[in-house]
Amino acid sequence: MIRKILITACVGAFFSAPSFAQSCKDADIVLKNGAVYTVDENNPTAEAVAILGNKIIYVGDNIGVERYACGDANIIDLAGKAVYPGLIDAHGHLSGVGFRETTLNLQGINSLAEMLAKVKEYADANPNMAWINGRGWIEKVWPENRFPTRQELDAIVPDRPVYLTRADGHAAVINTVTMNLAKITGKTVAPKGGAINLDENGEPTGMLIDKAKDLVTPLIPPVTREENKEAFRVATERDVRLGWTGFHNAGGTYDDFVQMKELHAEGKLKHRVYDAVRPMLYPEDAEKVYQSSGEIDPGHYVTLRQFKITVDGALGSRGAGFIEPYADYDTYGLVRYNEDDLKPILVRALKTGIQIQIHAIGDAANRMVLNAYEQALNEVPKSQRKVINPRWRIEHAQNVQPEDVDRFIDMDILPSMQPSHAIGDLHFAGQRLGIPRLANAYLWRTFIDKGAIIPGGTDQPVEIGDPRIEFYAAITRKDLDGFSGEGWHPELAVSREEALKMFTIWAATAAFQEDVLGSIEVGKLADFSIFDKDLMTIPPEEIMSSNNVMTIVDGKIVYQK
Repeated sequence: MIRKILITACVGAFFSAPSFAQSCKDADIVLKNGAVYTVDENNPTAEAVAILGNKIIYVGDNIGVERYACGDANIIDLAGKAVYPGLIDAHGHLSGVGFRETTLNLQGINSLAEMLAKVKEYADANPNMAWINGRGWIEKVWPENRFPTRQELDAIVPDRPVYLTRADGHAAVINTVTMNLAKITGKTVAPKGGAINLDENGEPTGMLIDKAKDLVTPLIPPVTREENKEAFRVATERDVRLGWTGFHNAGGTYDDFVQMKELHAEGKLKHRVYDAVRPMLYPEDAEKVYQSSGEIDPGHYVTLRQFKITVDGALGSRGAGFIEPYADYDTYGLVRYNEDDLKPILVRALKTGIQIQIHAIGDAANRMVLNAYEQALNEVPKSQRKVINPRWRIEHAQNVQPEDVDRFIDMDILPSMQPSHAIGDLHFAGQRLGIPRLANAYLWRTFIDKGAIIPGGTDQPVEIGDPRIEFYAAITRKDLDGFSGEGWHPELAVSREEALKMFTIWAATAAFQEDVLGSIEVGKLADFSIFDKDLMTIPPEEIMSSNNVMTIVDGKIVYQK
């Protein structure tokens, strides 16, 4: 009897071994013991994920993932770390991020005196550099609370041209050498959509606003193609360290797109890019996009199907276009184009399937863009459109009249917004506009409550480009020191779930990619951002102490701390 039992046990063991082997399912990466936020309404949280190739093949609990945690799989015990769908920056300037990292970076400067010292140090360290170019300064945090002047730049660099771009990219300060090279005087007429700031004597201060920068930029030695391509590479390296897996590039040239495709082929483009060409600046490039109806990457890594147009400037430099004048300066801001300028582009875009994104910050600029959109959408019926719902966007949408908010909803226009703008601008927006007008500013809650989705971005290098800052700003509507002042309207903040959607599924939807990106679901592309603290539960004041510890793009670990 004992012998019979032993034989039976041996036979059972013999047959169970192949059965176990067959139950081991192929996977390349297994993430387990995590706090997984899927942004999938049917399955909002999980503990584990399995990846094969560039696709998600399992989302569920730790027990279920064990059948994948075998063979050659890279098994990663998250030990409670938080897993989010790959974070997508829905508005930024990729080459600008790269050049900020590789040239004179003036971001984070806390005073005018500190900026001047840094410029002098850079100029002294580079005596053979023909031009001193930098970017990133912003006076709103300076105790001086004013723009620099050319005379102050003359005192530190008297012998070479200097061109320093404000963080928002909508203004620059130059020294006298640059002013003379550009033949700018107190009598120079600024180009349409630009302004040359003058002092009390009618002489240029050195500040050039928006299109007035065009008087100088043609004189600056152009960057080489190799330098531009390297800037893209450097930018994506930085982004994935922070947790970004995708990036909507807000305008450039067609060759920028080609360079990014080259980097991807070389394995040097670390995250996805959804690209745009600027038709007003590069009409020949725009024609290529019209002819192809965009170039959509089947792998959704580098896609070009957008046009980017800028119609006004920024609030800080008083270039944003408003219906009423600024409260602290005799100007309404600057609006570069009108409906007649935009309409031919919009109509042709509808017929060829090109998505449009237009920068509009002031309420006058937003209204004009909505007027142009409405005219084009009415002129081209759905039967004549290549894409029935074109998902047109307004970038920033910072100041919008109540009746125009409803027009966004009625026309399915996407307000593409950047939370960090609010917590920076609100320190001075009351001075620029007056407190009552801030009721129409940064209307995240209003848009969402009326049924809109908000693709969330950073506008880097205008802002730092850190997803933690954006998430914190969206849910608190306070600055990083916890300050919230008069006119900040804390009731317009969003929930944590909505903030996460802004940088995942809503950003993916804005790029026609919601079927493959933006949530953690079986069959979708394997993009993940993994943090050491749970942004969905920790106190807001701890968000900035959290860290991205792993970034996975297209099934590959592209960053690990």
